[in-house]
Amino acid sequence: MNKSLRFLLLVVVPIIALSCSKKVVSPSLTGPPKSILNIEEIDFGYFHGKARMVLREANKEREVKANIRIRKDSVIWMTFSVIGVQGGKALINKDSITIVSTVDKEYFVFEYAELSKRFNFEINYDVIQAAMLGNPIIKRSELDEVQQESSMYMLKQHAGTIDVLNYVNAASMKIEKIEMKEGNSSNSLVINYSNFQPVGTKVFPYNGTINLFYKAAAGILNTTIIFEYNKAEVGDKELKFPFNIPKKYERR
Repeated sequence: MNKSLRFLLLVVVPIIALSCSKKVVSPSLTGPPKSILNIEEIDFGYFHGKARMVLREANKEREVKANIRIRKDSVIWMTFSVIGVQGGKALINKDSITIVSTVDKEYFVFEYAELSKRFNFEINYDVIQAAMLGNPIIKRSELDEVQQESSMYMLKQHAGTIDVLNYVNAASMKIEKIEMKEGNSSNSLVINYSNFQPVGTKVFPYNGTINLFYKAAAGILNTTIIFEYNKAEVGDKELKFPFNIPKKYERR
């Protein structure tokens, strides 16, 4: 995976947690109807957070500090720094994702259609925003299946060749784990959320981990991302999203 896609993973991938061991689920396909499984979602006008992000791939590890701002259903803005020195920034909107490397003096623009084709899963702004907030990444459907055990619901969804399993805490009704698997390949993604703390009137996952397994020429590779918030706020006060690309930067 090239440098731009590794950085893209660091940008779009959510909140994560080294949590819960896999639970045994009842084989019954019966469960509460859609209206009863009311997953709690964080709601906001504007979101502002600061986090530590660690990317691990093969024997390499990279750590950055991230400043994150979101205007609901509109734009996600991020800046990244290493030891106080800004290294990059990203702007995610309804049309595309733009990533700027201030270290290499270059930038990348990703169209959602291109990304969806590359990963064989529909990627759009709504999916990225939901994943970053710990909300459901696929809209509920009457075709969804729900299984229940003592402390967890498992919501089973399908999107094309992608199977999605959502593990929902029966007490908090928050998603604690998402498993995605592509049926035509060995590609899979596992997101864990934890350390839920109040943000506004809801609770928000301050910690998390993500594990991506994908097929490459060298075989099945694994990328792990750790995400730790030290600040998360929501409100209606307008935030600014300054973003420009110097003319001397080269598009890749």
